[in-house]
Amino acid sequence: MRDVSEKAITLRVAVAQAIVEVPPAVLERLKARTLDKGDALEIARAAAILGAKRTWELLPLCHPLPVERHDLSYEFGESSVTVKVEVATHARTGVEMEALTAASICALTLYDMLKPHAGTDLVIREILLLKKTGGKSDFQRKRP
Repeated sequence: MRDVSEKAITLRVAVAQAIVEVPPAVLERLKARTLDKGDALEIARAAAILGAKRTWELLPLCHPLPVERHDLSYEFGESSVTVKVEVATHARTGVEMEALTAASICALTLYDMLKPHAGTDLVIREILLLKKTGGKSDFQRKRP
């Protein structure tokens, strides 16, 4: 674990995403919230919050951080759902791992809840950091 004790406490914000490819008929059921296992969107939202809060327990060298804000949104395509997560805190180190973990856990939860309907026709892709601010080096992903 890195020594961050000399770093200043600043507002740290990170945004991450994950994309889940879903067959169109199953995507319609997801949006209609009529899946056999329940409302996958809300269950995955709760799982993402839990993932962000417990990142330090999953990643051995990650500092425990208080998650002060967690915003999650879904964007639907013709055969995909994009999860975007924004996490913020006041800390000495960034929250990009918390945002990435939250997006990943959300996508995995969606996968788990959709698999009875889609089987292996699900793909999780593009789990990536989109933006981070508040530290020594801010970052904004340049999209082609």
